[in-house]
Amino acid sequence: SNLNINDVLGNYSLTLIDALDTLAVMGNSSEFQKAVKLVIDTVSFDKDSTVQVFEATIRVLGSLLSAHIIITDTKQPFGDMSIKDYDNELLHLAHDLAVRLLPAFENTKTGIPYPRVNLKKGVPPDSHNETCTAGAGSLLVEFGILSRLLGDSTFEWVARRAVKALWSLRSNNTGLLGNVVNIQTGHWVGKQSGLGAGSDSFYEYLLKSYILFGEKEDLEMFNAAYQNIQNHLRRGREACNEGEGDPPLYVNVNMYTGQLMNTWIDSLQAFFPGLQVLIGDVEDAICLHAFYYAIWKRYGALPERYNWQLQAPDVPFYPLRPELVESTYLLYQATKNPFYLHVGMDILQSLEKYTKAKCGYATLHHVVEKTKEDRMESFFLSETCKYLYLLFDEENPVHKSGNKFMFTTEGHIVSVDGRFRSSLWEDILPGAGSGAPGAKHAELKAANFSSNCNRVPDERRYLLPLKSNYMRQIDRMVGLI
Repeated sequence: SNLNINDVLGNYSLTLIDALDTLAVMGNSSEFQKAVKLVIDTVSFDKDSTVQVFEATIRVLGSLLSAHIIITDTKQPFGDMSIKDYDNELLHLAHDLAVRLLPAFENTKTGIPYPRVNLKKGVPPDSHNETCTAGAGSLLVEFGILSRLLGDSTFEWVARRAVKALWSLRSNNTGLLGNVVNIQTGHWVGKQSGLGAGSDSFYEYLLKSYILFGEKEDLEMFNAAYQNIQNHLRRGREACNEGEGDPPLYVNVNMYTGQLMNTWIDSLQAFFPGLQVLIGDVEDAICLHAFYYAIWKRYGALPERYNWQLQAPDVPFYPLRPELVESTYLLYQATKNPFYLHVGMDILQSLEKYTKAKCGYATLHHVVEKTKEDRMESFFLSETCKYLYLLFDEENPVHKSGNKFMFTTEGHIVSVDGRFRSSLWEDILPGAGSGAPGAKHAELKAANFSSNCNRVPDERRYLLPLKSNYMRQIDRMVGLI
């Protein structure tokens, strides 16, 4: 009866699969090998389960692909994660799952997929024609990796078609997208444009698809989207660390007019400073991160929705989400400022104090009362724990091996390498291989860069990343002082 859980879980050992590459990143080869064998021996997707296409893709498909890449990596950067007699079983499982998700892309007039699919029977007859932007437009990394590993363009093609369809529906006036769309008519049912739930990973995957595949159009869409976000969603003073006015904040607006729609932000938006780090907008990232950290300090957790006008939670539960930890980790990598180690320590101590249960860690039902739910989302092990571990593990192969890695929106690690840069179906689909080696790429730059891609200066490394008067201003803004 609890939809929040059921169509995420899917009866396919979700938590086991989602945690595979966490074991590898932590260097625990025996547990990694044991878990992989358990998946190979026991997991089947031939089930009468209706699942969310997005969640099954990022949590299950993404993890299977990540673990497969780790097992078959000739360099083995995390220690010996190879599996004796491994015969691409995880890749075959990933392929099988993706084939079962494909019916979601059929019989939609726009090419935007249905939100749910039954793994045995296809799209349920009573299926809704409405889906969220993030859910439909954040499949390209996993589907693209699968296509390029298999040499089969189908998966990347349907995911890319969905992204382009959503992009084509943006407002002519603001360039913004809404958060809920009708997949048959292309009509926006939800006109809210923001960075949180319903939208977040759509923007993340425009950039990450470019990083991974080198397709120029992904970067062009991201740059345009980032410019529109800065123009219409960002409020507060122009610079993060200087000038007068309110701290920078990204609000929810009407996609057509840019007018404020409500006075809450949600915890998923805390991913955005991490994305800003990836494009070099470090200064702006510092400010937005400080705002979310102030909320964490007040409650020892992030409420799902926080009303910045009322200075109170609108939706008071915290399901062990990783977004603030992720941004903390990436900001530490960019600045090496010990402040972010203290933030990580704060988060770790709060999790131990308020969420630890007899068997695992529990969702906080209410961040003020600290009541618990009997629920530990799989992303706690795949992301929250992984990012915390990496924050404190300076010597981890992720940082030291010389390999370039990228994290999916579910925290699954994939190596950025030439295999994913050229598509084997270039001859079949003209223009599909614009990311082939040697192609001229657009420059990676975005609008309103207060940092101009420079690292934070060394002399600031041991100061607070945000000047103390601005820190106090944010603390006042969330009712800490």
